[in-house]
Amino acid sequence: MTDSPAKTLSEIKRQLAGVILGKDEALDHVLVALLAGQHLLLEDVPGVGKTTLAKALARCFAGEFRRVQFTPDLLPADILGSSVYSPRDGSFSFKEGPIFANVLLADEINRASPRTQSALLEAMSEGQVSSEGVTRALPSAFLVLATQNPIEFHGTYPLPEAQLDRFGLRIALGYPGSEEALEVLYAQAKRHPLESVEAVVSTDDVVALQRQTREVTVERSVGRYTIELGEATRRHPAVKLGCSPRGTLMLFRAAQARALLEGRGFVVPEDVKAEAVPVLAHRLGLETKARYTGVSKEDVVREVLDATSVPA
Repeated sequence: MTDSPAKTLSEIKRQLAGVILGKDEALDHVLVALLAGQHLLLEDVPGVGKTTLAKALARCFAGEFRRVQFTPDLLPADILGSSVYSPRDGSFSFKEGPIFANVLLADEINRASPRTQSALLEAMSEGQVSSEGVTRALPSAFLVLATQNPIEFHGTYPLPEAQLDRFGLRIALGYPGSEEALEVLYAQAKRHPLESVEAVVSTDDVVALQRQTREVTVERSVGRYTIELGEATRRHPAVKLGCSPRGTLMLFRAAQARALLEGRGFVVPEDVKAEAVPVLAHRLGLETKARYTGVSKEDVVREVLDATSVPA
């Protein structure tokens, strides 16, 4: 990586924008997750480009992409791997599962049983997996991009709070506008735009960018502002489960990533505000009355942002 971080990230975004049209803000959040070393939950209806986005991201940094279609009969060993018997010499050898990749697409993650969902917990938190009494490290640049359908609930298992808390951000792509939808039709008339995506950085470069993200300066007043936002979610009358300390740490890291994405070596309060909804909303548990009166988790975070004083 010979270019500056801002130029490199701009090129990655340009490549992604050639595949996912008209979704600049969503692509910014994807890059923030990558820079911050955080996992991403895409909660959206089928057919809006979630899988395509994951493939394009993996191609941008020459990473290995694996996809797992989560189903009710999927077992933890199907993700982590298992020992395979060799009749030739009577020995067992471990065959790595699809989790040993740089970008793992966990498609429709809420269709798997809680036991299988929990197989990802250690990998997402610690970058390693434990199988058959042995701990194995995952690739240094490791990102879980999980999808779930927010509309269909038949045959699904809602992600538990502990699992949701491991995701750095939750975003939605949404339907394209009319002009973007038209461009999608003609962009795929002869070949898929994915075929034109080229590697911009290596996996080592991604690790270097993540190190640079952690070096972005955060003035203590901005750090305190981050803590105040998390604490305010716990005091909100519509919330029974507020943001965890892990959540405020991830917001802190996401703000650093946002600053680097904007070409700055320091965080401003606007960086924190830009990432607050995708980082904090999915960690909240709403009171029953709030859920049935139509209050959303995103509404709560926006109210907290409006009510919390911004440092000068």
